[in-house]
Amino acid sequence: MSLSWSNWSGSVQSSPKAIEAPSTIEALSAVIRSAPGPVRIAGSGHSFTPLVESAGTILDLSAFSGLHGHDTEALTATVGAGTKLADLTHLLQSVGQALPNMGDIDKQALGGALGTATHGTGPELGAYHTQLRAITLVDGRGEVRRYSDDTDSEMIRATGVTLGAFGALTEVTISNAPSYRLHKRRWSMPIGDMLADFDAFYAAYRSAEFYFIPFSGHALCLASDTTDAPVSTRPPEVDEDGIATLRMARNFTSRLPWLRRKLIGNALRKLPDEDYVEDWLKVYTSERETRFNEMEYHLPYEEGAKALAEIIALAERHFPEVYFPMEVRSVKADDFWLSPFYQRKTCSIAIHHDAKQSPKAFFAAAEPIFRKYGGRPHWGKMHSLTATDFAAIYPRWKDAMDIRRDIDPDGRFISPYLARIFGIEA
Repeated sequence: MSLSWSNWSGSVQSSPKAIEAPSTIEALSAVIRSAPGPVRIAGSGHSFTPLVESAGTILDLSAFSGLHGHDTEALTATVGAGTKLADLTHLLQSVGQALPNMGDIDKQALGGALGTATHGTGPELGAYHTQLRAITLVDGRGEVRRYSDDTDSEMIRATGVTLGAFGALTEVTISNAPSYRLHKRRWSMPIGDMLADFDAFYAAYRSAEFYFIPFSGHALCLASDTTDAPVSTRPPEVDEDGIATLRMARNFTSRLPWLRRKLIGNALRKLPDEDYVEDWLKVYTSERETRFNEMEYHLPYEEGAKALAEIIALAERHFPEVYFPMEVRSVKADDFWLSPFYQRKTCSIAIHHDAKQSPKAFFAAAEPIFRKYGGRPHWGKMHSLTATDFAAIYPRWKDAMDIRRDIDPDGRFISPYLARIFGIEA
């Protein structure tokens, strides 16, 4: 019987020789040493790039899950790297801890979120990997390696964002915040006003983002701040209904863009504002049922508004089939070698396309705009860059590649896709 693996959107299909799910670190070491290569590691399949694709072996590390320990005073927790973020939130809440920030999806495995520099939003809030304090991984020869921020700070920064190519991550210790509540608001405003007040918007809140709705002329704003106010009822989610409405408006007004703009703009103006208080783990995320593909670039913060204006113009002039909202976030700078946020405050712009249709033309037209403004692509989302490009935009690229060769000298984790990304000749 042939084996198959697919990512969430269906954009990546793979037919490996083996899919292994070791339950102990000894079994994992044995698989890495002897299973058909290349050996790739599957989280929950939420990456849109072929990071997991392999004709050799795909590893399922979900057995390496759960809370292994915590320190109440230091506010740290040691957890299995296979733990899904949705489960992690409840585990941390049970011991009075919280993730300082989250993205809007919680289906990913923690190891995958770390390895692809997954992030939330907030100019003073870092991506998940900035919480790392210690890691345990199995290297390309099946040996167990452990690094701690106290004694191996350079290695933590070298291996915090690795695309699953510097070893199989099994356990991490992360620093957290005390459990907290958030006051969440949602409202709409004209996109011209948002672009004019871009800096003020992000500076006004602990965590803020907005979605531009194509052909609407409006931004849908979301912001949250910590609070001691009592919990109130979170309104029912309407995101999926909204996506369906946008798709319908696209379908029925394809030859009448002015009508599309009027209908969507009127709907957004009438959308009730959202305002509630909840515990942190019930605020950040939303369900995503409609399948899509995504490109996201991380730009110098000061270039964000200009780049977005060009992307909007591109979509509305040349790609009327696009109806998914564009997501715009801010992220704090960090010092992890392969982090897209390395040494610069960032504006992240994500564009989406219905998974039932090819995104290639739209993404190919948008990518030069992102690159013109100094963008670095999200490691888990579609892009066309290769090793030559990355060497030019990551100051410590060569250092990271040296570490990768030390951890995996035989290239056990290197698939053809990663060989292109890292510049490794077959």
